[in-house]
Amino acid sequence: MDRLSATDAGFYYAESENAPLHVGSVAVFEGPAPSYGDLVRLLLSKMPQVPRYRQRVREVPLNLGRPLWVDDPHFQILYHVRHTAVPKPGGPEQLRNVAGRVLGQRLDMAKPLWEVWLVEGLEDDRWAIISKVHHCMVDGIAGTDLMQVMFDLDPNAEHTQPRDWSPQRTPSGLEMVAGALTETATAPLRQLTHGPSAVTEGAKGLVGSVRAAASTLPALARQALTPMARTLTGPIGPHRRWAWADAQFDEFKTARTALGGTVNDVVLTAITRGFRDLLKGRGALGADTVVRTMVPISVRREGERGSLDNRVTAVFVDLPVGEPDPVARLTAIRRQMDDYKRTMQAVDARSIIAMGDFVAPTLLALGVRASMQTGQMWCQAVTTNVPGPRVPLYVLGRRMVSAHPYVPIAGGTRISIGIFSYLNSMTFGINADFDAFPDVEVLAEGIRRGVDELVALAQRESATAAR
Repeated sequence: MDRLSATDAGFYYAESENAPLHVGSVAVFEGPAPSYGDLVRLLLSKMPQVPRYRQRVREVPLNLGRPLWVDDPHFQILYHVRHTAVPKPGGPEQLRNVAGRVLGQRLDMAKPLWEVWLVEGLEDDRWAIISKVHHCMVDGIAGTDLMQVMFDLDPNAEHTQPRDWSPQRTPSGLEMVAGALTETATAPLRQLTHGPSAVTEGAKGLVGSVRAAASTLPALARQALTPMARTLTGPIGPHRRWAWADAQFDEFKTARTALGGTVNDVVLTAITRGFRDLLKGRGALGADTVVRTMVPISVRREGERGSLDNRVTAVFVDLPVGEPDPVARLTAIRRQMDDYKRTMQAVDARSIIAMGDFVAPTLLALGVRASMQTGQMWCQAVTTNVPGPRVPLYVLGRRMVSAHPYVPIAGGTRISIGIFSYLNSMTFGINADFDAFPDVEVLAEGIRRGVDELVALAQRESATAAR
């Protein structure tokens, strides 16, 4: 049995009726589609590599400890693997509609927290897999690692026959309480016997954080006074709209080389154009308006690749949607991201995150749930960029041609944008509250226009420099 970390438990507690907290993706494959039975047998053969797929979350009575992962004695893979189709020939719009409905539905929190949907009927003899995994199990990097485990790197990969599995005994409520109390009493002692304790390291990180925060107080003050697009935040309903935009990785490299910054800076600049078009269409665009987005940052080390948990922190970036010049938008974003990089170097984010394990579980549960219900007005969007594999992936010999990410929304933030790179493509998956964003396609089209204008500017810059 494994206990959820404080970060993972936070995502578990944040789940609510109108805020499903799973991440997901829609992966499209070359045809023909496999049979439902073949897909089930493939996933069964992969289960030993991902034991978490047969486990569910069990809460400790009275929240005296963080929840545990326990084997589900009633695990049935046929519940988790579903089968559906769109009317032939299904185009992108039909696939988005089906994916939006599937991804908008909550997972059953009493079962292992994942689902896979086989979707048939796509045009050009293609098919798709819609996958859902709860955020308490994976972050973006771990989700990519999980995809590479469940899929194949070789189209001719051979798969073992599914093996029999017997669940471990589920502890009783009394045993869970006793284990939680024992861990609460002994965890600090165990830390002290293994060199510098997590508390000591966390305290050092906290001191660094205070020093870094002091140096950024002027920037934080400016953010507090900056006119934000507050109409983008508010209550979240039970339904979702889902859209996507596509680009090529080389387009961002071209813009980065000619205009400066990183690929991620260019990505955020293209997204800024999308939000600018959205607010302009709503008549809510001011000259100084910004859209503040939370940008998750992975603190996962290379040796920790493959572990299924959350190891992320976040920064808040003001997207200058009121700025008409795309180069000036890029410069403003680049400056903020450079400042954040310097701040992150001065802060041991991993130690600060680890200190969350010392928060009383009852307070953790109450605090997370209260904050989700209350909502917030500090940021209007979530934007997360997850690098995917640069090599082709296969399922039962069929090549994956594209994948679009799904990032949840919660806590008053009614729109999220997930960015995923695969081979030479970069895709944007936009998840939005159904009632708040009837114009979500304006944002998707605006992102594509943002890419086009940056590439055009880069090409002119390169042509000028070559003369």
